[in-house]
Amino acid sequence: MKLRHIIWSGLICMLTIGTSNAQEIMTLEKCRELALENNTSAAIAKRSKDKAEYTKQAYRANYFPKISASGNYLYTNAGLNKSLPASYLPTFVPDPATGELIPNILTMGADGNPIFKEYAYFPEMDLSLKLSGTWMAGLRAEQPIYTGGKITSAYNMSKIGNEIAGLNQDLTRADIIVKTDEAYWTFVQTNELLKLALSYQKVVTELLRNVTDAQEVGLKHKNDVLKVQVKLNEAALRIRQAENGLNLSRMNLCHVMGISLATGIILPESFDDHPFGNLDRTIDYSHRPEYAILDRQVKLKEQQVKLTQSEFLPQIGIMANYGYINGLEMNGNKLLDRTSFSVMASVSIPLFQWGEGRNKVRAAKAEHDIMQLQRDEVSEMMELELTKALDKCDESALEAALTAHSLQQAEENMKVSEDMYNAGIETIADYLESQTVWQRAWMEYINAGTRQRLNWTYYQKATGKL
Repeated sequence: MKLRHIIWSGLICMLTIGTSNAQEIMTLEKCRELALENNTSAAIAKRSKDKAEYTKQAYRANYFPKISASGNYLYTNAGLNKSLPASYLPTFVPDPATGELIPNILTMGADGNPIFKEYAYFPEMDLSLKLSGTWMAGLRAEQPIYTGGKITSAYNMSKIGNEIAGLNQDLTRADIIVKTDEAYWTFVQTNELLKLALSYQKVVTELLRNVTDAQEVGLKHKNDVLKVQVKLNEAALRIRQAENGLNLSRMNLCHVMGISLATGIILPESFDDHPFGNLDRTIDYSHRPEYAILDRQVKLKEQQVKLTQSEFLPQIGIMANYGYINGLEMNGNKLLDRTSFSVMASVSIPLFQWGEGRNKVRAAKAEHDIMQLQRDEVSEMMELELTKALDKCDESALEAALTAHSLQQAEENMKVSEDMYNAGIETIADYLESQTVWQRAWMEYINAGTRQRLNWTYYQKATGKL
C-alpha cells in the first residue's frame, strides 16, 4: 500500500502554523515565482545587467564626434589708463632710384645721432583700455581618426561585460531556485514527519486502550501497560519536535520567498505526482551559466591585450572650433567683435618607453593565460559535479523505490505482529518493536523522497537546465 493510503484522509493537509490569518496554497512553481520576484539577489543581478547595458552604450559613443559648447564672460575693475606725451618724430622721403622710403637726414650730430631736415609733431594722447564686459562663446568638435584599436577594444569589452551580466542573471536565478527547492522540500519533509508522528501516536494510543482494558479484566500485566505508556510518551515528544521543525521550515520558506514570516502555508494534497524527467548521461556542462561566464572572461582578457597594445600605437585625431568674441574697448571704441573658425589635427607617436609597452602587453597576455587555466580547472570540477549529480539521482531513485517497498513490508509485518499479539503468540515487546520498525521505515521513505527531489534539482542545476 502506498504511503498516501496509510495516512488518514485529510490529516493535517490544511495545517497552518503561525499567528497570522493569512494562508497561501503553495506549489513548488509558485514558491519559485515568489522567490525570483522578491529576492534581493535577483534585483541586484537585474540592476547589474542594466548597468552593463548602459556602459556598452557609453563606449559605443566613442565612435562618434564629441561636440561641446563653451562660453566665458569677464567682469573686472582693472583697466589701462596711460597718457602719451607730445614728441617730434623723424621723417622719411622716397628714394628716386628704388622708390623705397629712406630717412630724411640732414647731417650727423657730434654725438653720432642723425639730424633730420624735417620733423613731424606728435601731439599728447590719452589712452584708456577697458577689459570688463568682454565675452566669448564657441563650439568645439573632436573626432578620433585612429587610436590603435583602443575604441574598438573597449567597446568589445563592454559588450562582453554585458553578456557576463546577463549570464550572471541566469546563475543568480538558478541559485535562487535551488535555495527555494531546498526550503520547500524541507517544509514538505517536516510536514510529512508530523503526519507520521501523529499516525504513530494514534496507533500507540489505540494499543494502550486495548492493553488497559485487558489489564483491568486480568488478561494483561501492568508491565505491558507501562511499556505502551513509555512509547506513548516518546510519541508525544516526537510530535512536539515535528511541530517545531515544521514551524521553523515554514518560516524559512517564507524568508526565501520574501513574504511575511507569519504567513500560513497550505500544502497541496499530494506530492507523489511530482514529475521527474529522464537522466541524460550524454549531456555536458557547457550549458551552465558558470561555464559561459568563464568563457566570456577569457574573451575579455583577449580584448584587454588589444587594449593594452593600443596604448603604445599612434593616435590621430582632428578638432574644429567655431567661436565669437566681443569686447575690449579702447577710448570708447570696441576692438573685438568677430567670429573665427579653426581646424587642428593632432598626431602622437610613441617612440621609446624603456620597454614599458612591451612588458605591459606581456603582463596582459599572462592574465589571459591564467584565465584560460582557471577555466579549464573549473570545467573539470563542473564535470565531476555533473557526474556526482547523475549518480546521486540514480541512487536516490533506487532508494525511494526500496524504501517504499520496505514500508509496505513493515506495515504488513506490524499487522501480522498485531494478530499474533492478540492471539497471545507474541509478546507486547515484539509488537511494539514492529511498530517501531514501521515508524522507522516510514521515516526513511519520507527522507528518501525528499532527497530524490532535491537531487533532481541539483542535477538540473549541474546541467544548466534551471
